[in-house]
Amino acid sequence: MSGAASALDTLRSITTPEGIELNLRLAGPVPRACAWAIDLVLRLTIFLTASMILSPLREFGMGFVLLTAFLLEWFYPALFEVYMSGATPGKKMMGLRVVNDDGTPVQLAAAVIRNLLRAVDFLPVLYGAGLLSMLINRDFKRLGDIVAQTVVVYRDERRTVTAIPNAPPLPPPLPLAIEEARAIVDYAERVPDLTPERAEELARVAEPLVGPGGPDARERVIRIANFLVGRGGR
Repeated sequence: MSGAASALDTLRSITTPEGIELNLRLAGPVPRACAWAIDLVLRLTIFLTASMILSPLREFGMGFVLLTAFLLEWFYPALFEVYMSGATPGKKMMGLRVVNDDGTPVQLAAAVIRNLLRAVDFLPVLYGAGLLSMLINRDFKRLGDIVAQTVVVYRDERRTVTAIPNAPPLPPPLPLAIEEARAIVDYAERVPDLTPERAEELARVAEPLVGPGGPDARERVIRIANFLVGRGGR
């Protein structure tokens, strides 16, 4: 049973060097196909509109129509993925985005590579090779994703370092393991949702890691969390 659950799990966890865990939910073939269909309709709409506007220009207009078709086919996805937070309009409507394997934003080279290889993924017809690749790959990667080292994930709302109360950063008194650093950051993110008494009580639990905090254990842990996420002073 545990093996089956693991095989069906689409949550991918990535730990940053600061000890912060990013949870990425991988997107499967169905939502990605829906996003592609939406983008196809949008591209066709743009192409047909350009054709109607430019057709009176005859050969000159036809040249621009062909250029529009080329740009829509090969650069429409890549430019949106780089400059619109990893999402084409179709992906955004489906709540998806493209990121690098390590969770960082996709760059132009990777976006161009993954989209140029759509021609291979399309073979032999209707993205047959791409679909087969996604079905046998644990991260639902088509061939373009494998070469570009990218994944398509859901745009989950996550807590960020801005959720941590601002405080002068304080280095921890001793080296922390990744799990310990993550626990301190998680605590600091949740402080605004806790009563002062509960926040102080939980902060004292961390004293073996951060040193005795006296009456201000909560503030001491928050300052160390600011240091762990790389914030500067006030």
